[in-house]
Amino acid sequence: MNTTDARRILETALICAQQPLQVRDMRALFDDRLSYDTLKNLLYELQQDWLQSGVELVNVASGWRFQSRPEMREYLDRLQPEKPPRYTRATLETLAIIAYRQPVTRGDIEDVRGVTVNSLLLKQLEDRGWVEVIGHRETIGRPALFATTKHFLDDLGLQSLDQLPLLDTAAQQVNVMEVLFAVEPMAQAEFDVLLDRTQP
Repeated sequence: MNTTDARRILETALICAQQPLQVRDMRALFDDRLSYDTLKNLLYELQQDWLQSGVELVNVASGWRFQSRPEMREYLDRLQPEKPPRYTRATLETLAIIAYRQPVTRGDIEDVRGVTVNSLLLKQLEDRGWVEVIGHRETIGRPALFATTKHFLDDLGLQSLDQLPLLDTAAQQVNVMEVLFAVEPMAQAEFDVLLDRTQP
């Protein structure tokens, strides 16, 4: 198979995929006849092919996907004039604390925020797929340890937590979360389920 055909197959699979695709999954398109390095090179070539387009090929935490460019957001929003629900400050603070200090317990979050964390807020972050319990701290009561998920990184368009801006205070972290969630080109279906029921 020549390079042009292989790129066309990759492009089609990525455009039609409902979720980001990992390179190991893409190898199945070619019966594992293309190496990991060859596929990575083809993906980088595809990225170049789409440079002048309104969409881009990006590598996020759970794989590769096509998404709209941030500068297209203004126009895409015109198709759905309703404004997406905004996150509450309590939600952003909790999410920022988990993202920057993970793994953390509910008590750790409360120590940073200085107020009690609503159980419903944590449950909704879990239901949203942004945080999960990854274990329990070996202490009295064995409290759950919360961490962010790959889905959280995907929604922010990041490959890893290392790409989050470095910040000193929880307030700075919350402000960054507000900016990140305001500008990232999430799919419209994602906006429809944005924690609109989350109240402190």
